[in-house]
Amino acid sequence: MKKKNFLTIFAGYVRISPKLLWGLVFFAVILLLAVLAPVLSPYDPYYLSDDLLVAPLTGGHLLGTTYMGEDVLSMILYGGRTSLKIGIIAAALSGAIGVVLGALAGFFGGIADKLLTEVTNIFLMIPSFFLILIVVAMFGSSMFNVMVIIALTSWPSNARMMRAQVMSLKERTYVKSAQTIGESKGRILFHYIVPNGIYPIIANTTMNVAQAILTEASLSFLGLGDTNVVSWGQMIMSGKSYLVNGWWISLFAGLAIMLVVIVFYMIGDGLNYAMNPKLQSRK
Repeated sequence: MKKKNFLTIFAGYVRISPKLLWGLVFFAVILLLAVLAPVLSPYDPYYLSDDLLVAPLTGGHLLGTTYMGEDVLSMILYGGRTSLKIGIIAAALSGAIGVVLGALAGFFGGIADKLLTEVTNIFLMIPSFFLILIVVAMFGSSMFNVMVIIALTSWPSNARMMRAQVMSLKERTYVKSAQTIGESKGRILFHYIVPNGIYPIIANTTMNVAQAILTEASLSFLGLGDTNVVSWGQMIMSGKSYLVNGWWISLFAGLAIMLVVIVFYMIGDGLNYAMNPKLQSRK
C-alpha cells in the first residue's frame, strides 16, 4: 500500500472541503498584503499630510484620509500586520498551552485531571473579555501583553478537547502495544497519542485567531490597545466622531476586520469538516 504524504492528504482535504480551499486562498492574499505593506502603502501610516478628511478616490488617496491627514489605505495595510500578528501568535500560544495541559491531564488523570477541570470551570464561568480588560488595565496594553493575556484566557477550550481526545486514544491497541514494549510515557503521549488527537485543536485554534483579532480590535476601540502600532480598532475609535464627514475611516477598518474574521472562520470550519469523518458521513 502506497504511503500518503502530506501533499496527498492535503489534496484530499481540499477536495472534500471547498470552503477550506477558498479560505486558504483569501488568507494567502491577506497575508501577502500585510507582509508587503511597506512596499504597497502609498504613504507612511504616521505621515500627516495637509489633506484633511479627503474622501476616497480624491487627491491621490484611494481610500481617503483621516481628520489628521493620515492615508487610510496605508493604515489599513499596516493594521493588517498588527491584527494578523496578534491573532496568530495569541492563538498559537493558546493552542500550545491547551494541548500540553489537556494531554497531561487526560493521560495521567488523578490530581492533574481534577486540577485542570477546576481551573477550566473557573475560566469558563468568568467572562473572558472583562477579565482581559482588568488585566490590560493593570499590566499595560503593549502588543506583547495583549497577545499573552488573550492566550491565557482562551486555552481552556483547547485543553478540554485535548483531554477528551487523549482519554479516548490512550485505550487504543497501538498505545497498549507501545506500553508493552517499554516505551516511555512521555514518548507514548507526545509521539503516539497527541499527533492522532490534535486535529480538532487545529481547527479550534484557527477559529481562535479570529476571536483574538476581534478581542484586540475591541480593546483598541475602547482605548486599551497598543498606541505604538497602527490598529483597525484604533481607526474605528478615531473615526466614530466623524461618521458623517469621514465615514470612510471607520467603514474600511470595520470591513477589513469582518473580512479577516470570516476568512479564518472559513478555514476553521473547513478544517473541522475535512478532519471529522462524522461530518463527512452526513454530507
